[in-house]
Amino acid sequence: MGYDDYYFPASQPRRVSGGIKAQSQRGAFASRWWAKRWIETLERFNIGARLGRGRSYARQGQVLDIQITPGHVKAKVQGSERRPYQVSIKLKPLSAADWQKLTEAMAEEAQFSARLLAGEMPTDIEQLFAAEGLSLFPRTHGDLTTECSCPDYSNPCKHIAAVYYLLGEAFDNDPFLMFRLRGMERDTLLAQLGETADGDDDWVVAVPEPLPEEPSTFWAMPPLPETLTGALIAPAKSAALLRRLGPFPFWRGEVAPLESLEPMYAVMANGLLERSEPSGS
Repeated sequence: MGYDDYYFPASQPRRVSGGIKAQSQRGAFASRWWAKRWIETLERFNIGARLGRGRSYARQGQVLDIQITPGHVKAKVQGSERRPYQVSIKLKPLSAADWQKLTEAMAEEAQFSARLLAGEMPTDIEQLFAAEGLSLFPRTHGDLTTECSCPDYSNPCKHIAAVYYLLGEAFDNDPFLMFRLRGMERDTLLAQLGETADGDDDWVVAVPEPLPEEPSTFWAMPPLPETLTGALIAPAKSAALLRRLGPFPFWRGEVAPLESLEPMYAVMANGLLERSEPSGS
């Protein structure tokens, strides 16, 4: 037991329902390098046993809400008191001029936008930021401003640590959330990288079709050819699209989406296959 733990013993938080539970219930909170880098920053703060308590809070669902805006994370964490504690984590967003330099450098490398659209942070993005004298991740404790309304004098406390771990898990699944915290939204970033239409000659305006004279015709649907969808076959792996989406950030349910929805996907697929079989077969 350390000095802080002796004079400020651990308290038992009030149990809550509907909180945000970490999807990783054991081991590391992140598997990808950029999320690990975020969590490494927290673990360098040397806050002792509060790290372990923060992990427990994140896995128990004590965090009630997390809002990420440019430069600021706001959260509510249920502790031992009746009212949830208010947590604030601030990381200075980069300026518009800085982002302009960064996106121009990114646009020169086709792999940046391709990897980001695939849900991955390019491995050499830190070098790109460093070449402009910038950093995507907080480098020291001084880069972050953290506050909590709890009575614990340690900063960061276990409530801040819990939010920090959940942020790492969310960044693991969606790297664009890290960019949002730094002041750049996903759609704006992709537009600046040339991934959206920019109004040039390649943009074709569709000619509107005239409305039918009979209102009933408008709502009628012509018969579909039997070969429109092709032959129905059982998927090689059920819930493939759901698996591709990956873990949902800040999930509040007791059971992970894939675990709860995969059996329903299988039932629906089997039902469609049975209905598609010719009668009498």
